Amino acid sequence: MKEHGVSERHACRTLGQHRSTQRKPRKGRPDEAALTQAIIKLAEQYGRYGYRRITALLRRDGWHVNEKRVYRIWRREGLKVPQKQPKRGRLWLNDGSCIRLRPQYRNHVWSYDFVADRTHDGRPYRMLCVIDEFTRECLAIKVERNLNSKVVLEVLADLFLIHGPPEHIRSDNGPEFIAIALREWLTRLNVKTLYIEPGSPWENGYVESFNSKLRDEFLNGEILYTLKEAQILIEWWRQHYNQLRPHSSLGYRPPAPKTILPRAPLPLSVRSAAA
Repeated sequence: MKEHGVSERHACRTLGQHRSTQRKPRKGRPDEAALTQAIIKLAEQYGRYGYRRITALLRRDGWHVNEKRVYRIWRREGLKVPQKQPKRGRLWLNDGSCIRLRPQYRNHVWSYDFVADRTHDGRPYRMLCVIDEFTRECLAIKVERNLNSKVVLEVLADLFLIHGPPEHIRSDNGPEFIAIALREWLTRLNVKTLYIEPGSPWENGYVESFNSKLRDEFLNGEILYTLKEAQILIEWWRQHYNQLRPHSSLGYRPPAPKTILPRAPLPLSVRSAAA
């Protein structure tokens, strides 16, 4: 204004700005620094989470913040999640119908699959992942050096006792899943098997998506030295996935949040009086 010799009113009218922008210094929010540190800390802890999932975690921790503000800080701090692989189309039949049976309720459709990895000494181990497709809950991750059809049957038997048998169970055509003993046992329990087409993993999309999260968010960032360490840490991650991790398809809520807390034990004097 001094260089061009115009008044403040004329300059603001020309630029389309309100005159208060030239008089009131910009004031940031008092919690901006604390919120920025919280976002950076969560981004460091969960390197594969985007700003929407970080927003859900902040709200869980008591922050009253919307996605736009988190996104602004996310961009300002240069935080970024690497691009994932492109989506693939579904497999359709000749009549236009989709092969996949969609889950409608809990225990309607389960799916299971294997994930392979190695400990630090180069020895391989396998993980059997079982999920409920409707709730997205991971029911079990069995970690062993070798997994055969007998172990698959034992894992399913334990889960059936806890959750009850599902109506359908989906898998590929691996020898562990098509074993005669396993198929006959499932038939006796009225559990229908759904086998995907060979070489078509996208037909088992729910468990494949879970497997990719397990590898991307945990296995790729951990050095596991022993099988016991792998069993303990993978079980810890499974509980975190079920109880705390926000799931985008569930409205950024965890699949199985911990909602029921055990009742605190009564004092000894009260128990003695009740007896």
